[in-house]
Amino acid sequence: MTRNRKFVVTAMLAATTAAGTLPGEAAATTLLDLLRGGPGRQVKQQAAPAALESQAQGGLEMGDPEPLPKVTGPRYYTYKPEAQRAIKIKLPVSEPVAGSAEAQATPEVLGARRFLSEVSVRATDEVAKSIEGYYGNLNKPLIWTDDQGISERGRAMISALSSADTVGLSPDDYLVPMPAETADPADPEKRQRELMAFEVALSAKVLTYVQDTVRGRIDPNKISGYYDFKRKGVNIAPVLDMLRMSPDVAAYLRNRDPKSPQFIALRDELARLKAEDAKAETKPITIAPGTLLKPGQSKPEVAQVIGALKQVASEAILTQHSATLAVYAGTPEYTPDLVALVEAFQKEKGLKPDGVVGPATIRAMTGHSNAEKIAKLQVAMEAIRWLPADLGARHVFINAPAFKATYVNDGKEQLSMRVVVGSRANQTYFFQDQIETVEFNPYWGVPKSIIVNEMLPKLRADPSYLDRLGYEVSYGGRKVASSQVDWNVTHSVDVRQPPGGDNALGELKILFPNEHAIYMHDTPSKSYFSRDMRALSHGCVRLAEPRVMAAAVMGTTVEEIGKQIASGQNRAVQVPQKIPVYVSYFTAWPNKDGVIEYFDDVYGRDDHTAKAFKATTDARAPRA
Repeated sequence: MTRNRKFVVTAMLAATTAAGTLPGEAAATTLLDLLRGGPGRQVKQQAAPAALESQAQGGLEMGDPEPLPKVTGPRYYTYKPEAQRAIKIKLPVSEPVAGSAEAQATPEVLGARRFLSEVSVRATDEVAKSIEGYYGNLNKPLIWTDDQGISERGRAMISALSSADTVGLSPDDYLVPMPAETADPADPEKRQRELMAFEVALSAKVLTYVQDTVRGRIDPNKISGYYDFKRKGVNIAPVLDMLRMSPDVAAYLRNRDPKSPQFIALRDELARLKAEDAKAETKPITIAPGTLLKPGQSKPEVAQVIGALKQVASEAILTQHSATLAVYAGTPEYTPDLVALVEAFQKEKGLKPDGVVGPATIRAMTGHSNAEKIAKLQVAMEAIRWLPADLGARHVFINAPAFKATYVNDGKEQLSMRVVVGSRANQTYFFQDQIETVEFNPYWGVPKSIIVNEMLPKLRADPSYLDRLGYEVSYGGRKVASSQVDWNVTHSVDVRQPPGGDNALGELKILFPNEHAIYMHDTPSKSYFSRDMRALSHGCVRLAEPRVMAAAVMGTTVEEIGKQIASGQNRAVQVPQKIPVYVSYFTAWPNKDGVIEYFDDVYGRDDHTAKAFKATTDARAPRA
């Protein structure tokens, strides 16, 4: 094997989007099963030539092969809240316009206003500019204070902000230092300074709330590269004027909250759970995450496990093991009697009755506690703000934690099906797009990540591997055999799998072009749909009923879709009308009846969002 007889190609292989080579896919199964020696079409592995064996071990005459490269996905970041700056109010030297509210103000109010330029309040640049524009105009009256102190309007707004938790936000984000109730005889101007600081700080928090409730309090793109959103713009310029004229400032604030049926369902569920917690006489017992308790061990968590069983086990189990429960004194020893109690509970719940208390058993004991559900709701109410206020009368909604795709038509769910989404190592992104094309009998353009991370080691040992599997390899636009490629040196190459029964995309794919190369498609590996946990692909969304979804987005029948497939021809057809598609991530979401369902945080994203919440609240805390 010499360089002048081989096409020099790169290890960094990319799926091509040029004519004749379709967008890269992130969800192969058949080929990957073969690579890993798993199920699928059995291909007799030929012994690699001695030169290739030497090559795989790094002993080439031309020199050691390049180290195997690795293509990595996005990462999670340490969340950094939006920067804040000092609000700087410049007061004009001219007197108020005759007849204006300021001209009619009392001397106390006018005296207080001269302290506006001394206020020390911080806010984001956009909020700060609105504040400076309003209070820098002497003809704009104060909103939250008067010559008596905090006005009724100001007190009503403080109360409204304190209930931000009812809509999934945090009241701590909108706290304002309160001024003294009475003047200090030793410093008569101190209270006026405090009142002006309160006036400006409250306005800043109100504008921040308006932004938060419309677009969310955090920027999801700063959580991880797996999020792809253009952050919404919120017009806050007229808000202070509108609040000044509003007869009910609390009602104005609530009117800015999302109004979609999904948000309202989440909000009502949050209120229900909080009311339930308030009435509960017995608080549910929690078991520390990561607990693993085996028979014969001694751990403090034993007490929580037995306490939880007392709350959730059936009467039959509690009666059968009443003697054990009666003598248990909260000790950490996991004795045989306690093991028998746990085994009985596991058997009743359809779990393996081995007495080992791990994640599945803990889930059966605790379910989703109200505290956990509330946390999921708060994240969901944040995430829904990243999406359009109206998802559209017709759209496709994919929820990765639910492993489900739904098609909504005329505002009603018309169909729902199981899906397979990306694994934790190859996560499906969270973004929105528009469905444009359905491709029948598709080629699969093998993406860079699969080639480099999973196929390249095999190809270095046996360059003819793709030839025997029927894959097409091209270099510089010219079709070549994979055995002609030197997989140790770097240039560029395209690899694709022709249509057929073994094609990783199956019969069709539904495209919404995006830079993440994610789309919906069929798959020859149907067994995955019978699993409960279906985070198994390389990022794309595999459909349990692809023909049904294709018929829905094409506005036609399943029979017509079947005819297109039966032709055997590779053909891409535009949908009659582009359809919004939301590739989302919600661990709490309403079903078609408006009932909230809860799902496991398969990618751990809720934890990252919660950390972003805390970082934001800490950054917004008033400075001493």
